[in-house]
Amino acid sequence: MGTFDIQILGIGSIPSPLNLNEVQGDQVFTYVSDDQRILLDTSLKRYQKAKDHDEPPLSLERAGPREKIYFNPDETSAAIVTCGGLCPGVNNVIRSVVMGLHYFYGVKRILGIPYGYEGFIPSFGHDFVDLTPEHVKDIHEFGGTILGSSRGGQSVEAMADTIERENINLIFAIGGDGTLKGAREIGAELLQRGANAVVAGIPKTIDNDINLMERSFGYETAFNVANPIIRDAHNEARGAYNGISIIKLMGRDSGFIAASAALSMPVVNFVLIPEMDFSLRGDQGFLQCLKDRLDNRKHAVIVVAEGAGQNLFEGAEKQKDASGNVLHNDIGLLLKSKVDEYFKSIGYRVTIKYLDPSYIIRSAPANANDSIFASRLAHHAVHGAMAGKTNFVVGLINGRFAYFPISTVANQRQKIDLNGDLWFSVLQSTGQPFVMK
Repeated sequence: MGTFDIQILGIGSIPSPLNLNEVQGDQVFTYVSDDQRILLDTSLKRYQKAKDHDEPPLSLERAGPREKIYFNPDETSAAIVTCGGLCPGVNNVIRSVVMGLHYFYGVKRILGIPYGYEGFIPSFGHDFVDLTPEHVKDIHEFGGTILGSSRGGQSVEAMADTIERENINLIFAIGGDGTLKGAREIGAELLQRGANAVVAGIPKTIDNDINLMERSFGYETAFNVANPIIRDAHNEARGAYNGISIIKLMGRDSGFIAASAALSMPVVNFVLIPEMDFSLRGDQGFLQCLKDRLDNRKHAVIVVAEGAGQNLFEGAEKQKDASGNVLHNDIGLLLKSKVDEYFKSIGYRVTIKYLDPSYIIRSAPANANDSIFASRLAHHAVHGAMAGKTNFVVGLINGRFAYFPISTVANQRQKIDLNGDLWFSVLQSTGQPFVMK
């Protein structure tokens, strides 16, 4: 299986306290074994190619409870850390990890690490939080994270020192690309030291850009919250002669939120995402396409992802945040300025409204479906960690939960395929040209 093997501290020898079995059809969930695999690609073409080369198709270890676990619950301590930007569902994950550890396995010492990875560093002066079922029982009703968050790398050695000093065995890292890279480094350091500790990642990115996975929690809530905002922006545009509404949504490197929000509220006429190139000027450029729309319908709604159109900022210096992510220039404000400038230059009267609801969206509590999804991710992370698995991320692939090696998901971001069905659906819904250059 090669690159998709999951590292493990050792073979589990402790009977699981879950009291499941391996009998099929008795209405009791059965334990999952390590040899149960989920195909990465279910296409017949990929399967046939592997068969022709006498190779097993690429697959991932199925997530779920094991009959034998590695850690003795009575002697096990856990820690939960949340990093990066806010995202709907983080508190749901925290709650479900705590409840799963406490009620499924009987782990009583569960620490909350405040303000991201810096909470592991004593010099910051952050005190650990004792996470009990009573402490977390209502947190799923609120957005944000009760533990706080931060960006920026910390000393891996210093974090590992704290983990060993505090006798922490299970580390649950909730975060996106940067967080998972940090988790990978912490896990590698702990393995090198021979520490009795594992690292489990729970992927958090509102942009839905985790490599290989079908979806990430918070993404559905994001476009669900954006839906009525787009509706109201449409009403604003329609209420003015040649009214234009521009809504900037999250999507630093991938345009999934913008695409899905537009499909969920099909009044959008243009969707601009990081994956596509477009020009402002020219006979087929965006501004001319916008004018054609106004000529015909007298209003237009534009949804733009925050990472779109960065090529339009000629000579702008690229800066990075504390986590090393490129800070994009504000495409929403540039677009508003260029649209206003263009129509004034041709003596064409327009009314422009600009909305940026990003911080409202990312701070919202999870909707019902994301709440379910976050909880299931958390439970599978607990099962994997208690079985002694490390340097893994739990995620959904082909409708099943699986364990992914962190290295396979933290090395690149998932993007919209401009030749794929999702983008074609967006083009059909909006009526925008395939190319605007």
